[in-house]
Amino acid sequence: MTSLLPTLAGRYYTDPSIFAAEQELILERMWFCAAHGSDVANPGQFRTVTVGRESILVTRGSDGAARAFLNVCRHRGAQLCAEESGSVKRTFRCMYHAWAYDTDGKLVAAPNLVKMPDVDRVEYGLRKVHVREWLGYVWVCLADQPPSFEDDVMGACVERLGDLASIDNYQLPALAVAKRIRYDVQANWKLIIENFMECYHCSTIHPELVHVLPEFAGGYAAQYYVGHGAEFGPDIAGFTVDGSAGAAAIETLAPEQDRRYYAITIRPQVFVNLVPDHAIVHRMYPLAADRTVVECDWLFRPDVVASGVDLDPSVELFDRVNRQDFDACERCQPGMSSRAYVDGGVLVPSEHHIANFHQWVRDRLKGKK
Repeated sequence: MTSLLPTLAGRYYTDPSIFAAEQELILERMWFCAAHGSDVANPGQFRTVTVGRESILVTRGSDGAARAFLNVCRHRGAQLCAEESGSVKRTFRCMYHAWAYDTDGKLVAAPNLVKMPDVDRVEYGLRKVHVREWLGYVWVCLADQPPSFEDDVMGACVERLGDLASIDNYQLPALAVAKRIRYDVQANWKLIIENFMECYHCSTIHPELVHVLPEFAGGYAAQYYVGHGAEFGPDIAGFTVDGSAGAAAIETLAPEQDRRYYAITIRPQVFVNLVPDHAIVHRMYPLAADRTVVECDWLFRPDVVASGVDLDPSVELFDRVNRQDFDACERCQPGMSSRAYVDGGVLVPSEHHIANFHQWVRDRLKGKK
């Protein structure tokens, strides 16, 4: 067995042309987790997000279903909604020439529109983007023919947990966002994924996490064994920064899910972390070769959130983990441009599974599925 496997070359993390290819061939062709359902809870409520090279307008129609459109007026190309979030009563109105669209994307008004009876209001409506709702989130896909949601998104959960019933037990669509933290990370998105996929660094930079999950001190990514959840330490009461008891547990969990931590990577930009009383969901928005915005949601039972119980110890644990991880990624980013990293680095045995991710990236950039 070979102890050391090669990584991607440094240019994969710095070259703007490679990042542009990733935007086109990965981010714009795969299912992308855009927003939490509560961000667009009511008709007319909206959220704008960056997916690849496009600004996407996510909203909810009058029928209660999520909708997504390219955030571009069909008249002269002005950005329709400049705000990150907000709400409209009936229509999205362009600030330039006042073309207006309903929440289904149809063109409903424009100056002198009645004098142009040949204008097809559906044809000149907003450009639609494919939408699915799952796990309480709105997922979008910019591809003309989107890949199988069941294979790519749900399949990632099955590959990790063994079946969909295991994640259904956590009732994610019914959980409420108790806390959201936005991190602006000065590092390539792939460095963040690689970091999440391995635990070789855990004993070095994550003392709080290793205290709660002692098996992580061994350096092997136990969260990537099918069906295996890392067990809490014997003296640990909850998934909190000091190991104290957390909130009321999710009542539908199976006995084998008690006192366990599970992590799932859903390519290209989602991490799902599951513990008995809450879930932590990361969504990455790659903005440049050396910049990635990460939004992290802490989800708890609605009654727990409404009770006003102190959730800071639970939030603080993974907030510390996030900051430790992102600091490490930012320390790596400058090295990607070094002559010492022209041919890349190496992966030790506990990181060998990252080589599969690297090959996946290469294949996507070559146009392979």
